[in-house]
Amino acid sequence: MAIFGYYFAMEETFFLLGSFGASAVLIYGAPQADFSQPRNIIGGHVLSAVVAVFLMKFFSPFFSIELLCALSVSLCIMVMHVSRTMHPPGGATALIYIMGNEQIHTLGWLYPFSPIGLGALIMLLVALLVNNFSSNSKRHYPTYWW
Repeated sequence: MAIFGYYFAMEETFFLLGSFGASAVLIYGAPQADFSQPRNIIGGHVLSAVVAVFLMKFFSPFFSIELLCALSVSLCIMVMHVSRTMHPPGGATALIYIMGNEQIHTLGWLYPFSPIGLGALIMLLVALLVNNFSSNSKRHYPTYWW
C-alpha cells in the first residue's frame, strides 16, 4: 500500500491495533454509552498512550515487563478516571505499547499522536458519519462532546 509515496506492508500498518477494534464495538454498537463519547475516545486513548510511553522511557530499566504491564493498565485507569475520559480500550492501548516490539518502541513520544491520536480521531469522524446518517433516531451521536 502506498501513502504519500511511502510503501507499507499491511502487517506493518500501525493503525491495526486491537484497542481500536474494541473502540469500534463501543462507538458503533453502543453510541449512547458514556465510554463512547468523543472526550472518552480521544482522551482515553491518548492519555493511556502517554502513560505507557512514560513508563517505558523512565522505568523499563528497573522493572520487569510483567510489572510494567500491570502498572500501565492500573495507572491508565487512574488517569482516565481523574480526567473523566474513561474508555476501557485505552488500557489495551497502553498494554500494546508496553508489550510491543522494538518497532513500536522506537515511536516513543510520537506513539500518543500517531498512530493513537490520529487513529482515534479517524474512528471518531467515521462514527459521526455512520451514526448520524442512520435512519434510527436512537443513533444520534455524540450525546455530548466534552
